[in-house]
Amino acid sequence: MKLKQIEEYEVNPFTMFIKPIAYGSKIYSEIFEVEDEFLSPFKPLDIIRNSCEYYGSDYNGRRHGTKQLVGYAHKIPIAIDPTNRIFFFPTTSPNSQECIWISHEHVKDYNRVSPQETQILFNNNQTYKFPISCSSIISQLERTAYLRTKLMQRIEYNEKKSFYLLQRPKAMEASEDSYQYGKQRVKNKL
Repeated sequence: MKLKQIEEYEVNPFTMFIKPIAYGSKIYSEIFEVEDEFLSPFKPLDIIRNSCEYYGSDYNGRRHGTKQLVGYAHKIPIAIDPTNRIFFFPTTSPNSQECIWISHEHVKDYNRVSPQETQILFNNNQTYKFPISCSSIISQLERTAYLRTKLMQRIEYNEKKSFYLLQRPKAMEASEDSYQYGKQRVKNKL
């Protein structure tokens, strides 16, 4: 199958995984979507970095935020766009030329093929083999799920807080305003 070559690419809700591929003397990316495959002249990490920027953040900020939120320091999953559930995890160190980035959202199941190879079944019922141990896949799936949970809890908490502040009774606001006005009058008399 001949891959469609593209110049620009942002990870999106249909992206399943991005893997490096040798193309002459350079490293390109083979991009697998739910119903399509592409070849990009950029390395997988470059696509992840550009995608973070596309969604209004930067890769280093996302890495730092993940470290602060869940305490991971190595092979950190990245929340490219939490509102669209776009979370990717690396199979090795992101700086490694062998690193493959996999979408957490699209993984349906997995099984061990050999000590250093795992087959992943994606939500579109396609399977692919990856050069990573099953225990590493399990660990990365769990770490990414934990990151998703923590981020979603914070987003939901802020939404509830905003809803409460917008919906609180007007009488409460009036009494708070009177209290603040009374405090100011007392302060002025002193």
